[in-house]
Amino acid sequence: LFISRFAKVYTPIVFFLALGVCVVPYFLVDNYVFYTWFYRALVFLVISCPCALVVSIPLGYFGGIGLASRNGILFKGGNFLDVMTRINTVVMDKTGTLTKGVFKVQEVVDNEFDEKELVRITAALERNSTHPVGKAVVDYAGDTQDSTKATNVEEIAGHGLKGTVEGKDVLAGNLKLLNRFNISYPSELEIIVDTIVVVAISNKYVGYITIADEVKDDAATAIKEMHKLNIKTVMLSGDKQKVVDQVAKAIGIDSAFGDLLPEGKVKKVQQLKNEGRHIAFVGDGVNDAPVVALADVGIAMGGLGSDATIETADVVIQNDQPSKIVSAIRAGKITRSIVWQNIVLAMSVKIVVLGLGAGGIANLWEAVIADVGVALLAILNAVRIQRIKL
Repeated sequence: LFISRFAKVYTPIVFFLALGVCVVPYFLVDNYVFYTWFYRALVFLVISCPCALVVSIPLGYFGGIGLASRNGILFKGGNFLDVMTRINTVVMDKTGTLTKGVFKVQEVVDNEFDEKELVRITAALERNSTHPVGKAVVDYAGDTQDSTKATNVEEIAGHGLKGTVEGKDVLAGNLKLLNRFNISYPSELEIIVDTIVVVAISNKYVGYITIADEVKDDAATAIKEMHKLNIKTVMLSGDKQKVVDQVAKAIGIDSAFGDLLPEGKVKKVQQLKNEGRHIAFVGDGVNDAPVVALADVGIAMGGLGSDATIETADVVIQNDQPSKIVSAIRAGKITRSIVWQNIVLAMSVKIVVLGLGAGGIANLWEAVIADVGVALLAILNAVRIQRIKL
């Protein structure tokens, strides 16, 4: 965009300057020779040709996109490489982004209800969920729930699922779900740190299932590298605040907010934008799509990520590694650095040779060589991006 705006001003200026080199001396020089000044004007015009800029700048961005793709990062446009250089706050979802999203059932606690029945009925409902927690319950139930079907299933964003199983109304989700339907439960559930799925059947609390997730191996390293780049890190999650705080402390996140519905995440990101922060949001779930769209750069985890989030995102990390967030930022900074190297190189050489050409010191061949030579150097410099390690 800069080069496009620059060319609109640059091109007519150098054309009229070249015309001036040919015509103006007629009024200022006693022994004016048209051929001499016309030749100097041609030298001036040739060296002013902006091909080094026009060719090397887009090539630089193509190289940046290629560099990122070689490292498992898909940029959906060169403009996002530029935006990544201005990012000073990275906001991340927890599940599937900083944690593996591979949940496993740790414990089933029933409230005077048969444990196997509790798992079977809950799994029948959770089969309709795309959330990793639901998948963990289904995997734990195994074949016991294959014949059990849930009907009238409704997913309540940020809460859980509601449906009918064997003629009974069933609720499965977090404590906010039970509060929403005014169903009482033991107060000690609120101090459980692990993720839990609480279950109510026929408007009565019957038990809960604890689920554990695992932090990704490179999550702490990714946060540390972001801090080295003076980037603030924020974690947003629909999980309980205690779970979120535990993960944030383990990997060194600056700020962490839990118990958030999708609209709560949008509100938090909007608050940060209102503070003047340049934000990249990283998520994977379908509920993250609105926040991904709102951020300056939306980044999706491409492995576990939902189609909606991947489609909405500007950048896609193919292997779900948080450390690739830092690689994406570095790819943007490297690309921008090389692009500006080419701009400075091209303009510096052109200014010098333009002066020499107007003064009659440089001839037409030197102008051609300088123009083509600078273009080739700029192209080679742009190609160099592909060999850089992130």
